[in-house]
Amino acid sequence: MTNPVRAFAPASVSNMACGFDILGFALQSEGDGHLSPGDLVTASEREPTAGGCGPVRVTAITGDEGRLPLEAERNTAAVAAKALVDGEAPDAAVDLEIEKRMPLESGLGSSAASAVAAVVAVDALLGLELPAAALLRYAVAGEVLASGGAHADNLAPSLLGGLVLVRSLDPEPDVIELPVPEGLTCALVRPHAEVNTKESRARLDRHLPLERAVTQWGNAAALVAALYRSDLELLSRALVDVVAEPVRAPGVPGFHAARAAAIDAGALGCSLSGSGPALFALCDGRARARRVAAAMVAAFESDVRVNCDQLVAPLPAPGARVFNKEV
Repeated sequence: MTNPVRAFAPASVSNMACGFDILGFALQSEGDGHLSPGDLVTASEREPTAGGCGPVRVTAITGDEGRLPLEAERNTAAVAAKALVDGEAPDAAVDLEIEKRMPLESGLGSSAASAVAAVVAVDALLGLELPAAALLRYAVAGEVLASGGAHADNLAPSLLGGLVLVRSLDPEPDVIELPVPEGLTCALVRPHAEVNTKESRARLDRHLPLERAVTQWGNAAALVAALYRSDLELLSRALVDVVAEPVRAPGVPGFHAARAAAIDAGALGCSLSGSGPALFALCDGRARARRVAAAMVAAFESDVRVNCDQLVAPLPAPGARVFNKEV
């Protein structure tokens, strides 16, 4: 038996306004020396057990206030790990311990971080050294359980770090790592509320009018061009979502006041992170990002009397990694 392996996967911002299901970036805390928001998963080998015990078990979960299931078939991390074991090491048996270091249903890729940390830990535990595309494919199985859809706009940045474009998942994941203009910083605010991703996705319109589709395609393409050109003015014009945000924003009281406050404070653009309730704003520099975050918090507190957490996150941020000591 090998020694247990501990892996961390960071929280992430998905969609980036105009990039529903295809754009996302990893998050890190601003220079505080502590581990950024995300999940830790410890994987340990055990002897295969007959009589109803599957190849992956969840033996402990902390940081979730007792809300997440230990049953492997209902747990995002375990489903992802089982997909990997079934596909690459069918004779192996693995136990998982999950430590949540981020809030549930926050719009920050909580389920994705669990799935990614699990496959990274199990891959290292079994000495498989799988390529990133394979790890991502197995992690998608966990995200399908959590959100009801196969998408990797949280998974890919959580695994790879940086800012990424997920072109396709079929037949294999095709992920493009995009450049980040110098000084680009995320101001992130999470009101103390929750939004269920699966329910939020179910409310989206499956029949999109052509005019709105064309607008969204244009904004997504312009955003990618802006990143390659380091054109912050173009980036600002591109950070507009005409597909998901109009449907999801009413479920986040105070959203419009907070977004207006972000723009007034100098943000390049502001939208929901994933399905919310967290909001992200991209900013030119850390000092401006701090002002924008404070303005959004003040707007939420004034408009709807909701307390918030805030984070200033420089881009690009590292992705998932294995730890050999306590963190």
